[in-house]
Amino acid sequence: MNLGIALTVGLTVAIAEIPDKTMIATLIMGSKVRPLYVWIGTSIGFVVHMAIAVLAGKLLLLLPHTVLEVVVALLFLGGAAYLLFGSEEDEEEKGEEEAEQEKPGTAFKVAFGAFWVIFIAEFGDLSQILVANLTAKTGDPWATFVGSSVALIAVAGAGAYGGRMLLKVLPLALLRRISGIVLLGFGLYTVWTIFA
Repeated sequence: MNLGIALTVGLTVAIAEIPDKTMIATLIMGSKVRPLYVWIGTSIGFVVHMAIAVLAGKLLLLLPHTVLEVVVALLFLGGAAYLLFGSEEDEEEKGEEEAEQEKPGTAFKVAFGAFWVIFIAEFGDLSQILVANLTAKTGDPWATFVGSSVALIAVAGAGAYGGRMLLKVLPLALLRRISGIVLLGFGLYTVWTIFA
């Protein structure tokens, strides 16, 4: 496992996930019930999704190299457009709606509910697509899985325990723009490597 890849993937995924609807849902659930149970449930949900994303990325590796690079570039550029031109108000609304569906209960019910919110909401989400891309781009599924999983567990903890405070320091609009610029950079670099 390449530690540099794991760290790069982790940082990229964390930056991309913070302004996402699932972060908002985690923040709201964590403010209503015991954050530990929310953190456990969301973390398990994220790890399951990272495994799915890495498997999808390994399937992308079966494509011819040039086709793979074109697909990866398009997905990075699409993610960048979504973050740079999408509305953070829409993400907040979606996150609030998902969190409102969960009701307080026992530790198991809270953790399972948080898992279920993430499990449903993350299918085809930006971070899952990003991790599939990064798996294909780096060719190191294990480092990509570990880096992305650790990053999302940390983001889930930040959301469950102190998300409201985090958003006072780093506004969602700024985080979305930073994430969009990072993905735009990946996309442009991938386009450059196709023609280089």
